[in-house]
Amino acid sequence: MYQRIRAFLGSLPPLFWWTMGITVMAVYTWFFYSTFVEPFGFRWRALYGEPSYPEEYDIHGIDISHHQGDIDWGKLRNAMIAKGPVRFVMIKATEGSDFVDELFDDNFFQAKDHGFIRGAYHFWSNRSSAREQAYFFLDKVKLEKGDLPPVLDVEQINEDMTVEEFQQEILAWLHIVEDRYHTKPIIYTYYKFKEKYLSDARFDDYPYWIAHYYVKEVQYTGKWKFWQHTDVGRLPGIKGYVDLDIYNGSYYDLKMLTISWTAPEPERNDLPADSIIGETEENVVVDTLFGVED
Repeated sequence: MYQRIRAFLGSLPPLFWWTMGITVMAVYTWFFYSTFVEPFGFRWRALYGEPSYPEEYDIHGIDISHHQGDIDWGKLRNAMIAKGPVRFVMIKATEGSDFVDELFDDNFFQAKDHGFIRGAYHFWSNRSSAREQAYFFLDKVKLEKGDLPPVLDVEQINEDMTVEEFQQEILAWLHIVEDRYHTKPIIYTYYKFKEKYLSDARFDDYPYWIAHYYVKEVQYTGKWKFWQHTDVGRLPGIKGYVDLDIYNGSYYDLKMLTISWTAPEPERNDLPADSIIGETEENVVVDTLFGVED
């Protein structure tokens, strides 16, 4: 049998082998391109060539933290993204219940001083409760009229919680912060996390900021306001990479999304527990305010 197969293959003309070779190479090239090159074309171009930006969106912005270091705001003010100016800047403020970004205060002031619409975000931590994190954010961040609504950056779930318990915690943070500013906070997350853990009607009224990199269109099919489309942007005034975002609407729509009034200073019983502890001599005052039992 083996000898017959060898004899048959040996009788085939060279043209057949050339045709087969070219066909195999063509199939391999198509497979390699469609699997490893085309899906990440935006990333290759961002890293090694001219950057590519999502089409049909005119309102561009960035999000920053201490990772960007000291920013030359004068240069950034004149920066252009896809022939359009940088309109808004999202700034990391807090994380968990005890961390404030070391450059938040300066970035927050400079953004407004240089004419950007600014926003502040809190990075969700599984190491403290929603209540602790919400009041910590409110204690450290003072949003004003014209700022974007507060932002909750949630990218991880506590593995010891059920999805329902996790959702209740997220809602607790949102409700506490919404009660202070009377505007619905923005939820930042990546689209697969949204679909897996936050696909509940209770979140439908909140504006979404979806992270989905290196694609021509965000694949999340629900309503969204912001899209973080790359983490390897380059702009004058910033050393290294910076996240680039777009707003899903007009500049007028973006302005209408901003807070329309400045929240008053919180009442005493609206402060986080650690602030009250620092001003009282007995913890029983805290227990009375927050309903803590022995």
